[in-house]
Amino acid sequence: MSGLIGKKIGMTSIYDANGKNVPCTLIEAGPCVVTQVRSVEKDGYDAIQLAFEDKKEKHTSKAMKGHFAKAGITPKKVVSEFTRFEVGHQKQFGDILKVDIFVEGEFIDVVGKSKGKGFQGVVKRHHFHGVGAATHGQHNRLRAPGSVGASSWPSRVFPGLRMAGRMGGNKVKVINLQVLKIIVDKNLILVKGAVPGHNGSYVIIERWN
Repeated sequence: MSGLIGKKIGMTSIYDANGKNVPCTLIEAGPCVVTQVRSVEKDGYDAIQLAFEDKKEKHTSKAMKGHFAKAGITPKKVVSEFTRFEVGHQKQFGDILKVDIFVEGEFIDVVGKSKGKGFQGVVKRHHFHGVGAATHGQHNRLRAPGSVGASSWPSRVFPGLRMAGRMGGNKVKVINLQVLKIIVDKNLILVKGAVPGHNGSYVIIERWN
């Protein structure tokens, strides 16, 4: 698996060769710097660690300052590992990977953190229909969850019951998104469809080799 760290810019749409309007997401992918190279002999597995986007030194811990200094780069905001499957894939400290590692038309996976929705009820969180018609004395029960108990036995609520609670803010992977266009000079990539997260959030772009 190879890939890059990127930032979601927002959604737009383009026209394909048949004149069809295709919704797509614009991602700023890289440039990413190699900050660590792992090997089977030393670490037990092959991987490279990439870092993305500059970070103020005063907001960086001493341990991470030393880690970035070893690679000869300034502190970065996001760090992630990518397992190496390609044959002959050799990278060194400080190497820069750009968006041109991808090819238009190929399919990729995008990992991001979904938008946080806060504390939500069962209608929004689990798509309950509610009571329905506001009749027969129903008062403020249209979006209520209804009964959650189990009578006198076992006198408890079963684990995993769908109830109100915190929604969103989870790690989400969307697979098989097609690369529609690559703008190398601006480090931009257009992928078909939507990716998780708000505009400006960081995402991991994965490609299985």
